[in-house]
Amino acid sequence: MSKRKGILLPEQEDRLLKYCEYNNIEVKGIYREDCSAKTFNRPEWKKLMKAIKNKSSKEDRHILFIKWDRFSRNIEYAYEMLGLLRKYKTTAMAIDQPLDLSVPESTVMLAVYLSVPEAENSRRALNTAAGIRRAKLMGRYPNKAPLGYINVTTIEGKKIIALKQPEANILRWVFQQLAKNIHRIEEIRNMARDKGLMCSRSYFFRFIRNPIYCGLITIKFNSGECDLVKGTHNPIISEALFYEVQRIITTKRKVTAKEDFLKILSFYEES
Repeated sequence: MSKRKGILLPEQEDRLLKYCEYNNIEVKGIYREDCSAKTFNRPEWKKLMKAIKNKSSKEDRHILFIKWDRFSRNIEYAYEMLGLLRKYKTTAMAIDQPLDLSVPESTVMLAVYLSVPEAENSRRALNTAAGIRRAKLMGRYPNKAPLGYINVTTIEGKKIIALKQPEANILRWVFQQLAKNIHRIEEIRNMARDKGLMCSRSYFFRFIRNPIYCGLITIKFNSGECDLVKGTHNPIISEALFYEVQRIITTKRKVTAKEDFLKILSFYEES
């Protein structure tokens, strides 16, 4: 059994135990989990399957839960798991949505019970994506705050991002150094790390291309197109500095002054 909106775990457990008592069903184990039923990669489910596989009992066994959306919210994974359970002489049963799977017509209702939760998940995901897009169109950044910012909630209850120090100042320094075009990007990353900016190499290369730092928010549409809108958050750098850095890092970078000097010195030595 797993947690579901409106039905807490203790309530589910109580109902299941009463069902077993009324139907003279011996309880071999109780498995409680607070995970999404989108997949079967769940800690308690793994323990349950291990117990099923380890027992060599010839008796049929049953896994009881309240409704089929507690078993799975993915119809493809659900049918695969039901087939695996049959291999170990185990049947999945929802006490609020009982089915006799030996009756062919029951497979129709099973498909309905399993497909409805998956459809709900898909609709919820679409609504969430639409909500995020609306927030971005209004200039708000609803996602997890990027490096240099922190997620905060205003007195009015609005979720925004605010500058986080000292990361914000170090990021500003990074962009300023990139604009000078003196050091290589990796050298600047190492210097920023020495100043206290901790991030991976791949993340560093991503954030120096992120327009969020100059106050712009990227919006991706279903068509694949992107647009930029002015954000309500405080920018770390100016748009002019950001685009200058983009021009530099997307074109052939100049060698450092030190490398220039070494090349000239090498030329004279060879002469």
